[in-house]
Amino acid sequence: MDRIKIGKIQNYLRTSLGSKNIKVEGRENKLDSADVTINGDFVGVIFEDNEDGDTCYHFNMTILDLDIN
Repeated sequence: MDRIKIGKIQNYLRTSLGSKNIKVEGRENKLDSADVTINGDFVGVIFEDNEDGDTCYHFNMTILDLDIN
């Protein structure tokens, strides 16, 4: 993803989730996705989906069972 899209997604996540510590960074050799971190800790991946002429973004976050017990 380009820097403009990444910046817009980062601003959206920061506003929506109420945290200025969220950072979205492009992934090396991946034009359709970006990593999401909070305070430097990896939390998930944003994927760009261009289907039927519409663009949307999917946020994929894995939560391990040991993290919630």
